[in-house]
Amino acid sequence: MLLLEEGYQLHFADNGPDALSKAMKVVPDLILLDVMMPGMDGFEVCRRLRTHQILAEVPILMLTALNDRKSRLQGITAGADDFISKPFDLMELKMRVQSIMRLNRYRRLLVERVRFRWVVDNAEEGYLIVDEEGIIVYANPRARFYFGLSESDMSMVKFSFLELAQGHYHCEPQEAWANWPAPPIGNVPRYLVRPETENARSFWLQVDILNLPAGPGVIGTLRLRDVTDRMNTLRDMRSFNASITHKLLTPLVHMTGNLELLAKYYRTEMSNPDIAELFEVAHSGSLRLKQEINEIIQYTRNLPLLTKGEEAFHLEALASTVEALAAELTLDKVHASCEGCAADTRAVLSNRATTLILTELLENAQKFHPQHTPTVEVVASCQTPGELCLRVANDGPALSPEQLVQVWTPYYQAEKHFTGEVLGMGLGLTMVSTLVWSVGGTCRIYNRSPGPGVEVELKLPLA
Repeated sequence: MLLLEEGYQLHFADNGPDALSKAMKVVPDLILLDVMMPGMDGFEVCRRLRTHQILAEVPILMLTALNDRKSRLQGITAGADDFISKPFDLMELKMRVQSIMRLNRYRRLLVERVRFRWVVDNAEEGYLIVDEEGIIVYANPRARFYFGLSESDMSMVKFSFLELAQGHYHCEPQEAWANWPAPPIGNVPRYLVRPETENARSFWLQVDILNLPAGPGVIGTLRLRDVTDRMNTLRDMRSFNASITHKLLTPLVHMTGNLELLAKYYRTEMSNPDIAELFEVAHSGSLRLKQEINEIIQYTRNLPLLTKGEEAFHLEALASTVEALAAELTLDKVHASCEGCAADTRAVLSNRATTLILTELLENAQKFHPQHTPTVEVVASCQTPGELCLRVANDGPALSPEQLVQVWTPYYQAEKHFTGEVLGMGLGLTMVSTLVWSVGGTCRIYNRSPGPGVEVELKLPLA
């Protein structure tokens, strides 16, 4: 009667099992639990509640005629939050219930805040809170990444969002930003654009003011979304189709065009040198077409077989394998070494898969080096128990941040205009990453410091 007057919704149970069953259905905000009950006493009910995944944190107020220290300690051990002895004062019970409910509400809010903060801190989108003067009062890690800020920067310096945005990006379209921070006329999207450079394509962020409750002195929460892919999708599709068409049709044109000339004129109007030149071009085109097609077939059909059914790669064969591959590619400045690895160390990948990985990395180093004569260091180390770290470093050109992210993507090539003239189909590093990931390994690629060049780091479990 006392609690009904306070507006609480009440559910009743006559015994311990009944209490457990009903609690699982309603998930209450507070349980008033008597100690002295037939069959299953309050201590046992409390212990079972505390082991339940959902009910474990529901506050429990135990009502007991027992007023001795031992019983209270037993209740605390069982998981009770508070006690009140019978006969109890009605006002005391009312105040105890109010206090526990209030504390539980605060606890839940705190838990939700921690969860929300975790989600925001790990979000793929940037989030900013800006005050009435346009100063950033909070930025999640992704937003700080977009503006090149560290957490310590935020604590020491006050940053104006608009000034920061204009310092790193172009605010487009300019008409939409003219009345910032008011909503743009016609709800035209606002973008922050980093123009393309010699080595990287343009980068696009869409800026939205979220319709969320704002605290005192806050104009709102901003969301920064990377929409580069969306903005470039149509262009990339056209470039992709053009590139694939170019890669496959160009060698075919070389073959068919020259063979047609040979068929038509070789008996009457051509000298032996002319015939030889046409044959050479046709032959070169056929080899190129074969290579492109084989790369696609190997990636789509043969790749799953490369990690199965073969003997694991012995690290003692690393130097000889690298030396043979370098000779095959006519690379003079390639060196392989092992650091801290036992002679019988074996990587979990097969001989064939490991050789394919090394081939792809050496070919890439040669392909993108300005003179096609890279200096390559292949270093294997076993500093972490149960793990082989294989690093392949070259002295070719550095990559842009976008290229470092995209290199593992199928058909992607580190080429600004994607003309299709770069040899290969852009499947080499994708094949490397797929092989490594398939056995539980990891891949990283980063620019060397000091440069020039990039380094590929592969971590593989040991067999």
